[in-house]
Amino acid sequence: MLKKFLSMTSLMLVVTLPTATLGQNNSSETYKQLDLLGNVFERVRADYVKEVSDKELIEAAINGMLSSLDPHSSYMGPDSFKDMQVQTRGEFGGLGIEVTMEGGFVKVVSPIDDTPAFRAGIKAGDFITHLDEQAVQGLTLAEAVKKMRGKIDTDIRLTIRRGGREPFSVTLTRAAIKIQSVRWQTEKNIGYIRITSFSEQTEKGLVRAVNKLKEKLKKKMLGLVLDLRNNPGGLLDQAIKVSDAFLDRGEIVSTRARRAENVQRFNAQKGDLISGKPIIVLLNGGSASASEIVAGALQDHRRAIILGTQSFGKGSVQTIIPLSGQGAIRLTTAQYFTPSGRSIQAKGIEPDIKVVQAKLSEVENSNKRREADLKGALKNPDGPKKENEGSAKPEKQKQSKGPMDGFERFDYQLARALDLLRGIALYGPREKK
Repeated sequence: MLKKFLSMTSLMLVVTLPTATLGQNNSSETYKQLDLLGNVFERVRADYVKEVSDKELIEAAINGMLSSLDPHSSYMGPDSFKDMQVQTRGEFGGLGIEVTMEGGFVKVVSPIDDTPAFRAGIKAGDFITHLDEQAVQGLTLAEAVKKMRGKIDTDIRLTIRRGGREPFSVTLTRAAIKIQSVRWQTEKNIGYIRITSFSEQTEKGLVRAVNKLKEKLKKKMLGLVLDLRNNPGGLLDQAIKVSDAFLDRGEIVSTRARRAENVQRFNAQKGDLISGKPIIVLLNGGSASASEIVAGALQDHRRAIILGTQSFGKGSVQTIIPLSGQGAIRLTTAQYFTPSGRSIQAKGIEPDIKVVQAKLSEVENSNKRREADLKGALKNPDGPKKENEGSAKPEKQKQSKGPMDGFERFDYQLARALDLLRGIALYGPREKK
């Protein structure tokens, strides 16, 4: 069974040779090139300074063939194929970071919430230059990932390069990573849902979260913030289902392969989980693949306002092709397009409202005199002034009941999303007091 996969993570590459077909270019030139490959194989096998097994040479040849195509095509041996299946089910072992390779270094696409990497402060855009003092340059992404994985409760030291800072090191303890891909929270009368990745449980988790929000807020819910920041992607079918959850009709995404007849279009079914209430989608540079499909679909249908910064820009689809007990290949087989026909490959989703993450500090002097402080000032006819009336201090987001941990710090992008939803609600019918 083939599975469409849009994650940024590259897994370990342990290769066995798949059955080859010559396809339509079954020509003498093709046979010459295969003969060249065979000659090089025999020469290395016979004369290389150290003895190398046939398995190692064949694996290296397949690795080179697939990795030369694009950054996301790769071979997975039986063990790494099992790891990938476990990951898409929502549980795997490691440090909890989604990674890619750039400039010879391992680049962090995003840390996964509530994992060793997240708790250690690893950030999207960080470059990992050394693993246990060994330079990453010269390693394949698969080799680097393999080194970062290991037995639970064992340590690994990562050297990080971040922006213009001096490189620094951090020691992480490996753990069993259990991903709860959907979390929810209430912000007064607004629902907040964060999707950290698109695994097999994501759509069910989304429905459960919306039902919990409805149960808690009832008819008072003004709208929803859907947080896809640092979401590296995952399964295509889950991205489609999440988009469908908020759309009544129309195309969600199309995928276009090498042959024109292989175009696939996925359309929404009737039914909106929140009955047309406004949605703000939070996006940033760590939002990739499946999260970009959701953002693009909701943006094109004008179902949501996209707020944040430009997304990662991964617009290709990988098909997982099992190889009969010899692992599987992850092969880029198509590119996806938003409902309006946009490709976000190497471009990303542009937010409707650009808001960069920022820290706020109070500027206004709270000791300034006000009208009420003036001698002989007229009293307000509606009654006494309420304590702290008119304060301009930014509201600190406090955790209310809901399965969200570590939600105490001020989040500027989220605060702007909440303000925008409350502003939209002001145009709705007012409740009679």
